[in-house]
Amino acid sequence: MPDWLAMVAALTGGGLAAGVAFYIVGRRVERRVVAAAARAAAGDNERLLAEARQRMVLAAKEELLRAREVWDEEVGRRRREIERREDQTAQQLTGLETQARELGRREQAFHDRERALGAKEAEARARLEQIAGLTAQQAKEELLRGLEDEARGEAAALARDLKEQARKNADREAKKILAVAIQRIAAEHTAESTVSAVALPSDEMKGRIIGREGRNIRAFEAATGVDVIIDDTPDTVVVSCFDPVRREVGRLALERLIADGRIHPGRIEEVIGKCRAEIEAGIVEAGEQAVYETGIKGMHPELVKLVGRMRYRTSYGQNILEHSKEVAWLAGIMAAELKLDVQLAKRGALLHDIGKVLTHEHDGTHVQLGVEVATKYGEHPVVINCIAAHHDDVEHESPVSVIVQAADAVSGARPGARREAFETYVKRLTQLEQLASDFAGVEKVYAIQAGREVRVVVTPTAIDDGKAGELSDQIARRIERELQYPGQIKVVVIRETRAVDFAR
Repeated sequence: MPDWLAMVAALTGGGLAAGVAFYIVGRRVERRVVAAAARAAAGDNERLLAEARQRMVLAAKEELLRAREVWDEEVGRRRREIERREDQTAQQLTGLETQARELGRREQAFHDRERALGAKEAEARARLEQIAGLTAQQAKEELLRGLEDEARGEAAALARDLKEQARKNADREAKKILAVAIQRIAAEHTAESTVSAVALPSDEMKGRIIGREGRNIRAFEAATGVDVIIDDTPDTVVVSCFDPVRREVGRLALERLIADGRIHPGRIEEVIGKCRAEIEAGIVEAGEQAVYETGIKGMHPELVKLVGRMRYRTSYGQNILEHSKEVAWLAGIMAAELKLDVQLAKRGALLHDIGKVLTHEHDGTHVQLGVEVATKYGEHPVVINCIAAHHDDVEHESPVSVIVQAADAVSGARPGARREAFETYVKRLTQLEQLASDFAGVEKVYAIQAGREVRVVVTPTAIDDGKAGELSDQIARRIERELQYPGQIKVVVIRETRAVDFAR
């Protein structure tokens, strides 16, 4: 209750009804006052909001005006830039048009001058043809022929001078190195064939080897994979096989059966099994011995085993293991003389023919197989290149591979180191002479030194001194491409001029 209503009630001392009436009136007055105050506050708020909205609209308009001014300024600047570039382009086009007109004028002048020169040239050519009695084409051919002959002569002379100069500088050192290496090697090679002879104590042993109805010899041949040849030769039986390992197993087993005297299928299988195990052990031992003798370290055991298998392989009758060891020693000596890596040279030389023990089991040449097996067992890239390049199948990547190739040629070219069948030998000589005879200007061809040298006699009027050197190179390259031969072949071109007269 407001204070004034309480005071009125106290002053009047009225009853409850009067107090309630006064209270209700007071509450209504109070609510009206509050409502009036709320309406006043709401009006103030709306007025403030309207003022705020008006200020925001004004600020936005001002910002928009400023942005529009900036945009108009940027558009004007770009328009001026575009107009400036258009002016420059127009000036450039004007200059280009001027240059084009100048070039057209010069081109026309050039064509006029060219036509005038063509007319003068035709006139001069006609005069020259009239004077010389030759057409232009004939004169051109004559000139080219003379220039070609002159160029060929100069090229041949230059090539001859370069070869002579290279020989003077290289022959001395090469001969010294090869001589030192060869003199320090004294290896013997035994020629092997595809048969092995086994001596018998008497001819009665032949019947025991054959057995009843041939059961012993059939069991022996089936277990070893070899052919046993029993003929009229006294006290001798021949074991034949293209596989040298099988042939050695058969020879050794047959000798032990003959010494033991007990020859029957069961005993045959037992002895062959023991001999095969001994041969396998001997292969590993031979590989280890070769590695030890050449001083090579750290070779993979499988490669060592393959090296041992070379003991039972031959090439042109030359034992591959002995040949590889000889090449390794030669390559090591030459590498030491040239201050190169001796270990890599020996390693590449010992493994250069390693693929030959795999050619009957895998597809590919012995060079490809050797590269594959050396790569498989982690050999040095220089060693792999020695294997790949020793027949010039790929390029030499280091001096070591060249040394290995040279050592291989020295070992194979040594007289008596290799041999071949008589029919193959005669056929190769015939092919050699026929190949050299196919060249123009060749009069006679002689294959001498067991096919290691070819002497070509040429017609002096058809081949001059310059062309003689070129002809020898062409014949040598063709021999390399078309023939298979051990070692190397020397090509000698002989040009002889004789002057004959008579005193009467």
